[in-house]
Amino acid sequence: MRSVFSGRARRVTTCTALALSAGMLLASPAVAEGGPRPVVAQPQSAERPTPRLDMSQPAVEAGGARAAGATAVVAPRFDVDGDGRTDLIHRKQDGRTYVAPTATAAATKFETADSLLFQNLDLVPLGDQDGTGRPEVLSVARNGVLRLYAEATGTSGTLAWSGNGWNIYNKVFSPGDVDGDGRADLLARQYDGTLYFYRATGVLSAPFAGRAKVGPGWGAYDQLVGIGDNDGDGRGDAVARATDGRLYFYGSTGDPASPFKPRKELGKGWNTYNQIVAPDDRNGDGKADLLARDQAGALWAYSGLGNGGYSAPVKLSGSWLGVDQFGGAGNIPTAGKSGFVGRDKAGTLFWYGDQNNGKLTARAQWGGTGGFAGASLAYVSALDEGSFADLLEVYRGHLYNAERDLGGGWQIYNLLVGPGDLSGDGKSDLLARDTAGVLWLYRGNGAGTGVASRIRIGAGWGGFNRILGAGDFSGDGRADVVVRDGSGNLYLYKGTGSATSPFAGRVRIGTGWGTYTMLAAPGDLSGDGKADLLGVNAAGDLYRYLGTGTDAAISPRVKIGHGFQTYGNLY
Repeated sequence: MRSVFSGRARRVTTCTALALSAGMLLASPAVAEGGPRPVVAQPQSAERPTPRLDMSQPAVEAGGARAAGATAVVAPRFDVDGDGRTDLIHRKQDGRTYVAPTATAAATKFETADSLLFQNLDLVPLGDQDGTGRPEVLSVARNGVLRLYAEATGTSGTLAWSGNGWNIYNKVFSPGDVDGDGRADLLARQYDGTLYFYRATGVLSAPFAGRAKVGPGWGAYDQLVGIGDNDGDGRGDAVARATDGRLYFYGSTGDPASPFKPRKELGKGWNTYNQIVAPDDRNGDGKADLLARDQAGALWAYSGLGNGGYSAPVKLSGSWLGVDQFGGAGNIPTAGKSGFVGRDKAGTLFWYGDQNNGKLTARAQWGGTGGFAGASLAYVSALDEGSFADLLEVYRGHLYNAERDLGGGWQIYNLLVGPGDLSGDGKSDLLARDTAGVLWLYRGNGAGTGVASRIRIGAGWGGFNRILGAGDFSGDGRADVVVRDGSGNLYLYKGTGSATSPFAGRVRIGTGWGTYTMLAAPGDLSGDGKADLLGVNAAGDLYRYLGTGTDAAISPRVKIGHGFQTYGNLY
């Protein structure tokens, strides 16, 4: 996957400081000498190798409530090494897909002939759908294309089917076999919380029957995990986590029209984990287990008891911080921006990446010393299908994405923001505010090469001294923005997915934010799929606010750095 970055640094001959912040643009770019310089590649986080998958936890002999006479065995949904247990397919921070086998072998890169799977947002293992003995896996792309890869191995799969329009859902997952035909079925949740069922057909060229409505109310959960059978009836079950950290078990009924029994609470405190993962039966006792990753990067294993419950957790060896998204994980995945940029007062750019633990990588210089002095910049969620953000620049009225000229006339704007997809088509968009305070939406084309004609959002946005965003703060999977007014009030504008009316009414989520001289929206720092926020005070201390996916939107602040007064701008 290719990531495109910045561009046109120059030697500035007039003293025009970029006094605006976090994505803001100069109305009149500084006069420059010479031509634009070649594209400079963005620094990236150091590669974290996938650890060997620890399978040390023994079977648990508890769970006498398992259905009498049940002989069901939890079939693995992604066994590519042939040992009868599910291997972990996952997307890493470089945007590529890897497989961690349950055997002792090291992880392998999973590549396809068309490389489309590199651009996945989520991965859904389905098991053997057509009886060949090899598993199938779904990839969910940001633009709403669902792709079925057949005959998967540890290194590749064959594209057998694709379908459009799946961006109407914020989560697609498989509970396993719901209707008893031996094939893993599919569930999909719309943004309004309505859940739908898709029966697997076993025909790879048409893998799913028409959808059937399960019901509303599933938006209450920030993680939905299809686990396979953990109550002994041979049907696929699920667990769901509420934003208060309570985990619920949904046992199967076998009825596709109403696939789950009333929920059963399993316990509190599950919000200590950023991703909950379904490994099927990892310990060989015939009951579906769970894995959960904490913010430090450790995996914790929960053995299924056969009655919908789980044993006490066991911490597995190795750090899994390098994984952005596990296949079969319950969170709403994110991609497009995972870090931020600081420009010091000499005009040098430095990049900070996320570590999936709420912390930042060490800074890395981006381009030449002083090379971006006076430049009008914005660091926005990826405008193409890649995983990395784009550094945009307005130069002599034209907007550039690296060597790509996106058109002229941009000198009329004093702010440019790229929070992600605002129009609901799965392609990242841009917001631009003119000097009269009118906010405009430019829909991206999904390739980073152009934008559509602007759409007027509304007036009155000049009252905000910060407008920024990178992903979903509210927990519904749509991109949002946060704004700060002159009194230091912080407001959330929830995304709607409508190009003509992209935001719901504002909601105040904080006061006292005037204490911060700079703000930045780095995307997801903690690995849970929710957008986070950063603030720098006059002393140069850096504070982190993690997204919660609740009405409060962000958690209390935590200091994670100092010395940031060296920067004149954050992006």
